[in-house]
Amino acid sequence: MINKYLLVFTFAFLSAFTVQAQDDLLEELNEVTKNETQFEPPAFKAMKIGNLQSTKIASKGDFYLIVSHRFGTIKDGFDTFFGLDNANTKIQLLYSFWEGVQMSISRESLRKTYAAALKVGIAKQSSKFPINLVAYGTVNRDTELNKNQFPSLKPGDRMSYALQLLASKRFSNTFSFELAPSYVRQNLQNLNLTGASNHNQFLMGLGTRYKLSKRMSINMDYAYNFNRDTNSVYNNPLTIGIDIETGGHVFQLLFSNAQSTNEPGFLSNAEGDWSDGNIFFGFNVVRVF
Repeated sequence: MINKYLLVFTFAFLSAFTVQAQDDLLEELNEVTKNETQFEPPAFKAMKIGNLQSTKIASKGDFYLIVSHRFGTIKDGFDTFFGLDNANTKIQLLYSFWEGVQMSISRESLRKTYAAALKVGIAKQSSKFPINLVAYGTVNRDTELNKNQFPSLKPGDRMSYALQLLASKRFSNTFSFELAPSYVRQNLQNLNLTGASNHNQFLMGLGTRYKLSKRMSINMDYAYNFNRDTNSVYNNPLTIGIDIETGGHVFQLLFSNAQSTNEPGFLSNAEGDWSDGNIFFGFNVVRVF
C-alpha cells in the first residue's frame, strides 16, 4: 500500500516539475523573442513608387530587368493616338553584389540618356527602429546634345546628377509613406525653358502606397522644387498609378506630368501639366531573376 502511495506521489511531483519547467522554458523563449530585432516587411513592392525611388533594395544575388515606358502626351488626342507615337523607353539592368547595396545601368531613349545608379540601405524599419533609411545617387549622360544646338558645348555639359535620402515607414499592412529630400545638379540648362540659371536644385519628394488587395495597390509620388524660377516652363512632378504583382513580375501602370524616368529629368524637367490634361501614360515592368 505504501509503495502505491509513493508511486502516486512521485508521479504527481514529476508532473508538477515538468509543467513548471515547460513554463520556465516558454518564459525564456518569450524573453528571447522580445530581445530579438523584428524587421517589418518592405514598405513598397517595387524599386520605384511610380517615378520616385522607393526604399526597396534588391536582395544579394538578385538580378532585375526593368523596362519603363512613357508615351507622349495624351492631350494630342488622335493626332498621335494619345501619345503612342511619341514613346520614351528605358531599359535598366540592376544587380546586388552585397546585401543592402544595389547597382544599376540604364539607357533611356529620351535625349539618348545613359545612367548609372547606386542604392545603399542605411537602416530598416524594425521593433528597434521606426523607419527605413536608404541613400540613392545617379549619374546621367545626355548623348543627344550637339554643337549645332550649343556651339560652346563641352563634355561635362552632358552630365547631370541626383542625390536622395529616402525615408519610409510602413504604418500598417495597407499603408506606407515616404519622404525623399533630393538634390539635382544640371551642368547645362536651356534658359529659354528654365527661365533662369539654377544648376543646383533642392527638392522634397513624397510618396504613398495604399494596398487594395493581396496583389494590387494604388501609388502616388510628388516632388516640390524649391529653386524653380517663376518663368520656367517646367512643373513639379506628380505621378499616380497602380501596382499589380504577379509572381516574379510587378506591373506598374501610371499617369504622370513627366515623360522622363531618370531622376534629373523628371525631378527638374516635368514638362506636362495636370491642370490642362498635358500628362503622359506609361508603365514599369519589373522582373526579378
